[in-house]
Amino acid sequence: MAATVKAVVISEPGAVALERVDDPEPSPDGIVVAPDACGICGTDLHILDGELEATRYPIVPGHEFAGEVVAVGREVAGIGVGDLVAVEPNVVCGRCDFCRTGRENLCANWDAIGVSRADGGWAELTAVPAKNAFVLGDGFPRRWGALIEPLSCAVHGFDLLTLRLADHVLIYGAGTMGLMLCQLASSHGAGSVSVVDRNADRLPRAAALGADFTATSADALDRPGGWEIVIDATGAVAAIEDGLDRVRRGGTFLLFGVAAADAPASFSPFRVYRDEIRSNGSMAGLHSFERAARLLERRVIDGDAMLTRTSALDDHAAAIASFRRGEGLKVQLAARPLAAYT
Repeated sequence: MAATVKAVVISEPGAVALERVDDPEPSPDGIVVAPDACGICGTDLHILDGELEATRYPIVPGHEFAGEVVAVGREVAGIGVGDLVAVEPNVVCGRCDFCRTGRENLCANWDAIGVSRADGGWAELTAVPAKNAFVLGDGFPRRWGALIEPLSCAVHGFDLLTLRLADHVLIYGAGTMGLMLCQLASSHGAGSVSVVDRNADRLPRAAALGADFTATSADALDRPGGWEIVIDATGAVAAIEDGLDRVRRGGTFLLFGVAAADAPASFSPFRVYRDEIRSNGSMAGLHSFERAARLLERRVIDGDAMLTRTSALDDHAAAIASFRRGEGLKVQLAARPLAAYT
């Protein structure tokens, strides 16, 4: 097998480079996809920094991608060469208790494309199971395909909420995920949506995307009774601790951001008891991938506003550094020229 395909490879923690890898071939029940673009996610930084126990090196990262099918396994039906597909990265066993009870995102044998073992979308070509590919319709904006995966996570988060019409919502974080959650809340009939981010430069975009109130601190927001729904989309302990104190009696706190595995947080168990505060964690997506695609297709989410930098694979180092510095919103690596999918 010839090593002719360009891919960004993390050979070991801290070591990332553009390499030539073997041409992928589809398994009997798989396909080969030519990614248009693939998002850079905080998970990718954890892989690069050696912070995920599930990752096996070397690996081609990237779990947020869509692209064109270029090869199809002999047992595959319903997907053909030339189809535009988005790839759901989570590979589950279907046999464990969690899978059998509809909680596949908690699969005891969980695997993920571009995260644990299978190579992902930071490449010109990648092989994936056909069951993980979703064909996108002709009306879908092709440049938004790589946004389906992160949006599916936000949709699952909303599935866990008890959001009623006219409830007031507070979101910590005006990055990509925080702003997706903001748009979902605004379109979901929230009474108001407030967004807090320590980076004031991010707040005008939050206001443009549906936030009624923005601030660099919740102290600056005038809601002394608290919010019915508070969502942390930062993973920062300080934001989590502050957010728990802002939940209205009988309200809900959603832990959406990814905190460090060993990070402790302080809260008042008595207040949680007395005020009947509900707290939920939200891990990845669950039965939400196709719904995310429909939301993008209907323009419930402004995909163009989410995309702030798309770089060629050759420019991966600068793109990763930009993402690590928190510049802009969604940073992507593209194996094709932008004109191919705009």
